[in-house]
Amino acid sequence: MQSQTSSKPDEQAASSWYPRDDDYYVSVLDSTLAYARRRDYAGPDYGDGMSSQLLQALPVENRVLNLVVQEVVKRTPVDIRPLLRVEHRRNYKGAALFAMANLNYYELACRRSEQDQLAFDPIAEADRLAEWLLEEQITGYSGFCGGHRHEIQHFHTKGVPSDPDIVSTAYAVKALLRATERGLGDEYADIARTATSFLVEDLNYREVDEGAKINYHMNHPEDSYTVNAAALGAGMLVDLYEHFGDEDLRERATKILDHIAANQTDIGGWPYRLPASASHLSMDSHHNGFVIEAFQRYRDVVDADRYAETLEDALEFYRTDLFELDGAPNFDEENAYPRDIHASTQGMLVFVNEGDLEFAERILRWVLANLQVNEGQFYYRKYRHHTKRVTLMRWCQGWMSYALSEFLLAAEERAQSSVETERKRASLHS
Repeated sequence: MQSQTSSKPDEQAASSWYPRDDDYYVSVLDSTLAYARRRDYAGPDYGDGMSSQLLQALPVENRVLNLVVQEVVKRTPVDIRPLLRVEHRRNYKGAALFAMANLNYYELACRRSEQDQLAFDPIAEADRLAEWLLEEQITGYSGFCGGHRHEIQHFHTKGVPSDPDIVSTAYAVKALLRATERGLGDEYADIARTATSFLVEDLNYREVDEGAKINYHMNHPEDSYTVNAAALGAGMLVDLYEHFGDEDLRERATKILDHIAANQTDIGGWPYRLPASASHLSMDSHHNGFVIEAFQRYRDVVDADRYAETLEDALEFYRTDLFELDGAPNFDEENAYPRDIHASTQGMLVFVNEGDLEFAERILRWVLANLQVNEGQFYYRKYRHHTKRVTLMRWCQGWMSYALSEFLLAAEERAQSSVETERKRASLHS
């Protein structure tokens, strides 16, 4: 399925732009993937504190203690995971990000005519990760689904590895569809297609006055609604619609996004949950980026006009309130710190989708200057007076490899288009 028209306002204005140091960026991508590959894509993860072997050895379980251990692991300036013997595992969403990054890496090498020079086989890596996504899917539900590999203590409930969620599932679906599109097997897309049943049946797709809603995961509290998770669910339906063309996928995606658009705030962003008081998070950067990306996908695949005003307001808020001019990410609409690498990588993806590669490069250069400790290894967060010196496999390496690969592919396409345009101009004047 193709979009009706393109509405990327910065594309023509930036048509002559090209990254300042693309060979170095490619080297960073290569090193980022190598870091993950050497560790078989397993490592520390955001919110993995409850996988502490010391905590699990206690004879009793206490919600408050779980939260304390989880948040201390997450927030202390130094990494205390080794002290608490926190297990390293491969994250489900992280595996999907690495699969797509490997596919992009191979595509980039082909466009640069460098595929014969690769030191490893990125297609084989992507295929191996896609197979793992199938092997590690959570069974017993209406369709394909996945979830986090660690227990996570929420304020109201506890997420367990057998509790699938739409966020992890949406990225796995995206990775499987791309694997099929790269010729790795139709079965990947066919299995991904069944995730629709998981969304509709298990996550309680239901129509409401302003459109439709879905649950984030099976044990989500009933008194609140997680906006970005719903947006990613709609984005998953758009991805499936683009591949298969089923009208019911488009219709359900539209209804979910209708509801999200109706709840956009006056300043253009969305709180993490509805009502906003249901979460300690406000309009934080990377979650708003998820929502914007879902509307961008709908624009590019289904209809450029339906959410044009919603997207315009959201992008204005996102760029003005959630990023500095030098590309530094703000945490939310009121706080600059902590500056999070996930906010940066999601920003790169959003502005790549807008065709604003110049601003995407600003974000990238900020990350390389502030959160890269060694080439291809990134830290988690920069606070006002210190940096959280831990490399999270999904949060840092997975997101960086995927965002950087998307940026480099867009930059290479821009460069090739520019060369072709100049060639045509020269032939006209010869």
